[in-house]
Amino acid sequence: MITFIKKLFGMGTPVDFATLVKNGATIIDVRSKGEYQGGHIKGAVNIPLDVLNSNLSKLKKEKPIITCCASGMRSASAKSILKSNGFVEVHNGGGWTRLQSKIK
Repeated sequence: MITFIKKLFGMGTPVDFATLVKNGATIIDVRSKGEYQGGHIKGAVNIPLDVLNSNLSKLKKEKPIITCCASGMRSASAKSILKSNGFVEVHNGGGWTRLQSKIK
């Protein structure tokens, strides 16, 4: 059960987010437009979780994707949505402020 929870929230094998970003990964911020406007990672694309399914065509399936939100809950859901729609390399970056500190 703990392994499942760790995988769900992207807490399994450590991910080098800085290298992923340097190599062209797309950061998808799934918070609301208002939350995003209040602060976000430079270069992150804002696609709120509630409209992610209708915006999948804007994303490249062959490119690594890092999801983020406020705490890691919505980004975990976003990761699941992307994986179930054929996106191969998707990582849950968790909360955007924490992720930002990992990619600098």
